[in-house]
Amino acid sequence: MASLLYRLGRGAFRHRRAVLAAWLLVLTAVVTCVITFGGTTNDEFTVPGSPAQTAMDTLKNELPSAADTSAQIVFAAPEGHHITEPQYVRAVSTTMAEADKAPQVVGVTDPVQSKVISPDRTAALGQVRYQVSRADLHDDSLTSLEKTTRPAKDAGLTVEVGGSAYGSGKSTGHTKELLGVAVALVVLTITFGSLFAAGMPLLTAITGVAVTLLGLSALTGVLTISSTAPSLASMLGLAVGIDYALFVLSRHRSQLATGMDTEESAARATATAGSAVVFAGLTVIIALCGLAVVRIPFLTVMGVGGAAAVFIAVGISTTLLPALMGFAGERLRPRPGSRAARREQAAHGSGQHGGHGARRTMGERWGRIAIRRPLLTLLAVLIGLLAVAVPARDLQLALPDNSSAPAGSSQRQAYDLVSEKFGPGFNGPLLVLADTSHAGNSQAATATLVKDLKTTDGVASVGEPQVIDHGEATVIQVVPKTGPSDQKTKDLVQYIRHEATGWQKQTGSEVSVTGTTAVNIDVSDRLASSLIPFALVVVGLSLLLLLLVFRSVVVPLKASLGFLLSVAATFGAVVAVFQWGWLASALSVTETGPVVSILPILVMAVLFGLAMDYEVFMVSRMREAHVHGAAPREAVLAGSCHASRVVTAAALIMFAVFASFVPGGSTMLKPIAFALAVGVFIDAFLVRMTLVPAVLALVGRAGWWLPKWLDRLLPDLDIEGERLSADRQKKGTDGHGPGLPVTVGGAFREDPR
Repeated sequence: MASLLYRLGRGAFRHRRAVLAAWLLVLTAVVTCVITFGGTTNDEFTVPGSPAQTAMDTLKNELPSAADTSAQIVFAAPEGHHITEPQYVRAVSTTMAEADKAPQVVGVTDPVQSKVISPDRTAALGQVRYQVSRADLHDDSLTSLEKTTRPAKDAGLTVEVGGSAYGSGKSTGHTKELLGVAVALVVLTITFGSLFAAGMPLLTAITGVAVTLLGLSALTGVLTISSTAPSLASMLGLAVGIDYALFVLSRHRSQLATGMDTEESAARATATAGSAVVFAGLTVIIALCGLAVVRIPFLTVMGVGGAAAVFIAVGISTTLLPALMGFAGERLRPRPGSRAARREQAAHGSGQHGGHGARRTMGERWGRIAIRRPLLTLLAVLIGLLAVAVPARDLQLALPDNSSAPAGSSQRQAYDLVSEKFGPGFNGPLLVLADTSHAGNSQAATATLVKDLKTTDGVASVGEPQVIDHGEATVIQVVPKTGPSDQKTKDLVQYIRHEATGWQKQTGSEVSVTGTTAVNIDVSDRLASSLIPFALVVVGLSLLLLLLVFRSVVVPLKASLGFLLSVAATFGAVVAVFQWGWLASALSVTETGPVVSILPILVMAVLFGLAMDYEVFMVSRMREAHVHGAAPREAVLAGSCHASRVVTAAALIMFAVFASFVPGGSTMLKPIAFALAVGVFIDAFLVRMTLVPAVLALVGRAGWWLPKWLDRLLPDLDIEGERLSADRQKKGTDGHGPGLPVTVGGAFREDPR
């Protein structure tokens, strides 16, 4: 791998204009595709083959008006008045008549005529039915509906519009995300000691994100892509794009600081650091593509979109970045006597001589603290992470509804008003589909079903049965006493499904439960049941990949257990904030409750890849030192000395990028971004930079042990570039003058020629 990347990096350096032109051509192509094929995102969640989705598909064929989306108009009378007063009745009827003329509306239900009035007669609830699903609503359809409420408002009524036609709220803008980029620029400037060098990773990362987002936008015309997918891809692409470029560019400047030729340095940085980037990116891509095993289309698309962002980031880091190094030339070389040059020389002195006669770097000092009492360090980190993980036992999952929409929004106010006046169940009614084609008496079978539903625990009301045209099926609206995301609503759905067998034996009717609430419950159940199998797949992949790279038994086991600790602590922090309400106001969390269902499995996929990034960045430098004869503790210190600064910078950048999505993020994206920010912080600083050195120091040489029979079976990936360095020395084609240092797996020595 290193030899191939060496040739790729040198070729990109030499033919930098062609490489730049190629990426500009790619960017132009995706822009053209967006203009030609681009569509809109779709936030509907489906689980093909689930009971609710199967019933929904049947309902769409039998009675489309019941299966398509709908909106609610809530009318509330002024204090001291009733909604049934004549002037208010006229205002409500006029408003509903106007709503019936709104775009894409197929019908309305006047709450006064249908008597959908609150028990205290202060509010009425009207329904507006659309002829399309929520994804197919035009941008101005809901705006036009809201304008029809003017007659009721002029009469003095409080009117709010909500319902399933509204999503749970999208991102409020991307201005706050610029904070993450600003922090990244500051961190990179401090890391490199050069504003010019700091701008290069940002340029390549933004280019990769632009290509990814434009590509996803082009695919919206032919694929179902949720609005969260581009946000996730943007978040991942920006974070890993900066980190991967940082790792390669850091190695390049490190080599330049010791006098290496610019072309040779660019090629070697692409070969050595680039090998680690390719492997790290591969782990993220495999984990994200592994989301397809859950068999939920929207989650699969999110995973593939994120994987595409990482793939492009890897491609840019190994092609466009070396080309930009060629354009930059000597300007990237730290000036002799500069802080950056002294720091690099001190780092290499520490890596070779244990720090004698040179000022120890922060990474080396932190490594010495971690391994001074390795068992004590190990216990302290374990106890701390397990304590943070305790709240994870209370993790509750659900898909977002209008209860978690932004405070002050129309759909949120409508949700709260409906809950107050009618009960929370009216925000998420269930649809019971009864197939009476095999019943002896369809009317009697339906009457029996309605009677039993009315006496079922947890049911607030049962609507009038709506017979489908052919007369062999009936749709019954069932309103739970609890809200859409409440556990008792889920229990009610399960109870109706359990009783369906009894109803079929008694009446001959086949009963199924569907509707938006039931579909969301099935999505959450599928995600929850897939969590453990997916975790096993992810951990299994980490064991296999790390075994291939580091040729060690201890390193993969340690890395996998560390990943599980990071995940558990991350979930604990999420529960504390988004369910218990700790720091909720500071993080702009307007509503506490169940966490979005896709969070655990998505965070595990992303965090796994990022954890392996840091594992590779840290341990590869430790293994380089070990391979070249360093004792176990010295190898750990050498790795900490060389890699800690880069890992620290990378983690801070990732943390800043993810955290910047929290304040302005959508209801779905906010907890995911928070989880990733916390997960990165925990994994990088507590697990990889503290726990890993302690464990490797504790086990000593056993940390690099691999059975000989297994060593013969495994292919040698050579991500440190050992064979490359040996080949370059043997051929004598290092590309620089006599006496300049030659890189051997990250260590530096004088050229023997």
